[in-house]
Amino acid sequence: MKKLFILFLFWIPIISCKEKTSSSNATPSQADTLQIDYAKGFSIIDYENYKILEVKNPFPDSDVVYTYLLSKKNTDIPTDIAYDEKIEIPIKNAVVTSTTHIPALESLEVEKSLIGFPHTDYISSSKTRKLIEEDKITNLGENENINIEILLSLQPDAVVGFAMKENNKVYANISRSGIPVVFNGDWNEESPLGKAEWIKFFGALYDKDEKAKEIFDDIKENYNSAKKISQNVENKPTVISGAMYKDIWNLTGGKSWMAEFIADAGGDYLYKNTAETGSLSLSFESVFNQAQQAEIWIAPAGFTSFEEMQNNTKHYAKFKAFENKEVYTYALTKGETGGVLYFELAPNRPDLVLKDLINIFHPELLSDYENSFFKPLK
Repeated sequence: MKKLFILFLFWIPIISCKEKTSSSNATPSQADTLQIDYAKGFSIIDYENYKILEVKNPFPDSDVVYTYLLSKKNTDIPTDIAYDEKIEIPIKNAVVTSTTHIPALESLEVEKSLIGFPHTDYISSSKTRKLIEEDKITNLGENENINIEILLSLQPDAVVGFAMKENNKVYANISRSGIPVVFNGDWNEESPLGKAEWIKFFGALYDKDEKAKEIFDDIKENYNSAKKISQNVENKPTVISGAMYKDIWNLTGGKSWMAEFIADAGGDYLYKNTAETGSLSLSFESVFNQAQQAEIWIAPAGFTSFEEMQNNTKHYAKFKAFENKEVYTYALTKGETGGVLYFELAPNRPDLVLKDLINIFHPELLSDYENSFFKPLK
């Protein structure tokens, strides 16, 4: 329960930096800056036979920028290009370190390139689970303590990591061994479509930029179409989120991606005016005073039943949403080894999350829709 609650707060992990390097003689070709509409954490410049991928602020409160040279085989690179890592594209074999990376690989149809992952039980997708069962994906241990010896024996073309702080010995050792480490900051984006647009990051690594753009454009169109349906509703239900951990109630901040989901789905989030982009930590008394009469309660940490919630904190039963059985959780939708699908797929498919919430707040707007993530508590 504790582990699942921590995962509710944020998708975790780590990092290191390397001295910049230049390349050999060549004349620069014409550049094309690929369009990034929502994501703030990366940019891509395409020079036809090579690309410059910049990842900005891959962890909180940082101004660091990582530059990756993505080069096709036998390409001459101009001497004045500085970079942190050079990677030959398209990559053939990869290690990724977050379940949020799995849907991107599957959407681009390159999941068979995945040869290693930390704690494979967290993966929910049936397609990738089949590869694990066939021993085509090696378990690398825990994300905070990746087994470097096993990883080095796999010799991946690149490791896609993600970071909570700048200096990480594991990633530093991997990089020093000659295996490029590329940091992914999708989890650090604040908007739903910003997270989803990181499919273009993987498109660059696999030299599938057009396919990545098509995938994202479809998600964006689906999201905006669903948003239009709910924007003219007259009655917006009041909404509360989160749950207690020890003596602190953790709920989503007013500038977080979940708060944006609630607003776009036609809900009135009671903490929409708070400034936090991540979680908001309050006392039980504070939340009770403001949100006791909230009509709908979403994402109550990892709880899956009303009995479980009441056994944990008897005061939950005093909330109107609890009394009326209007509590909805993502924790009931799991893969065969217990991984929560929401953590894996939701950042990549914000259109599905939005439709889930519209269906909860305004079920009359989506006929015959079956929710993907959020289900009523048992």
